[in-house]
Amino acid sequence: MAKPKNKSIHFISLGCPKNRVDTEVMLGVAKMGDYALVDEPDKASVIVVNTCGFIGEAKKESIDTILEMSEYKKLGTCQRLVVAGCLSQRYPQDLAKGMPEVDHFLGSSDMLRLKEVLEGKAERMLVGNPADWIVRASDPRVTTGPRASAYLKIAEGCNRTCAFCTIPEFRGKQRSRPVDDIVREAEQLVAGGTLELNLISQDTIAYGRDLGKAQGERLADMVRRVADVAGVKWVRLFYLYPETIDEALIDLLKSHPRVVPYVDMPLQHAADGMLKRMKRGHGTDRQKRVVARLREAIPELFFRTAFIVGHPGETDEEFQELLDFVEWARFDHVGVFKYSDEESCKSFGFEGKVKGVVAANRYRKLMALQRKIARQNNKRLVGREVDVLVEGPSEEHDLVMKGRHAGQAPEIDGQVYLGGGEVAAGEMRRVRITQASDYDLVGDVVDEQPRARARAGEKKRVSLRVV
Repeated sequence: MAKPKNKSIHFISLGCPKNRVDTEVMLGVAKMGDYALVDEPDKASVIVVNTCGFIGEAKKESIDTILEMSEYKKLGTCQRLVVAGCLSQRYPQDLAKGMPEVDHFLGSSDMLRLKEVLEGKAERMLVGNPADWIVRASDPRVTTGPRASAYLKIAEGCNRTCAFCTIPEFRGKQRSRPVDDIVREAEQLVAGGTLELNLISQDTIAYGRDLGKAQGERLADMVRRVADVAGVKWVRLFYLYPETIDEALIDLLKSHPRVVPYVDMPLQHAADGMLKRMKRGHGTDRQKRVVARLREAIPELFFRTAFIVGHPGETDEEFQELLDFVEWARFDHVGVFKYSDEESCKSFGFEGKVKGVVAANRYRKLMALQRKIARQNNKRLVGREVDVLVEGPSEEHDLVMKGRHAGQAPEIDGQVYLGGGEVAAGEMRRVRITQASDYDLVGDVVDEQPRARARAGEKKRVSLRVV
């Protein structure tokens, strides 16, 4: 296919923050090719959908989005439709056969090959080996979202064998980035105005193990080096597997002024029988010890976790154990997912499948319990002063600004709505919390001099449609 004459491109990024980083790399590739990013698909000559293929709902959403975007080819505005990411990696031949309207398929490791597509030199099928690539500081990247916050991917792939998970199938084995390369990208992001670095991977606690003793560094060493980059205000860790966390990392979370006391640790369940069936490699006792150790060592800790309900074999008694565990642990943030029966997972062959209506009821019950706990936790913040990273106008009203305190991760946790002073996106401000709801807070700005003024004359941040 010839190179499109109208050099405009529209991106849709589906799924997790790791996918978003991949999309931002493709944005960088498009920018290097002098393509203009447009917010509306009807104005684009090229449309790129970066898909998620993790669970049934995500797969359906990806397919629906591809079909929606294919309509613009019929209208004649879109000359090329590109599908990338995990769904392409997982089902390349099925998609190629069932979606003739798609011009090119890129897998989860083929972000840089978008250049070939835009130059009109690419074959239709460009799905490679997922182990062939990991993002590097030298890769082109255009960050999206609030100016002062960015994701920093520290590794790719996963070596775990959890029974319910397909990620190693289409992301490959663990591949950690060298520390120097991570720090180099952190410096680049900060030079562009980033204040908050969110460290992400599939299995963050395993960072560096695959590099070997000669090359590898402990996770804590890497985090410290990132946090010591001049200009960084907050460093946050995501996806810590629930195993023994070394004291050096705990000390960073407790005392380093720029490593926020925030832990994201997907626990998935709390009953011994379920953890065994899920092949998590530990039981309830160790899980409780990890949670208790973190709570004891880091008094100001904010704890996010995730659970799966309706996994094959889950009994009423085991679900009650999960409810009791959540009541005991008092997590600040909890994500709950209904089990998705994926054909390539070990769990697919398990007996004792849980009916959909039962899983849905368990989901509602667990979410209701957590909503009550979250509201109680939030109310304890009323009257306290906290640092808030201002993100910009709220969705409710252009005159109401919003931000996040250290215990609120971007896009998945609550927000702080701001009053009592003028603020600008990209500032770090001192705020006194005055009201609390289930997930969000309201506060008044109390400092007179902002700690980090937005850069004068800075261009508007790229807008990316993220689902």
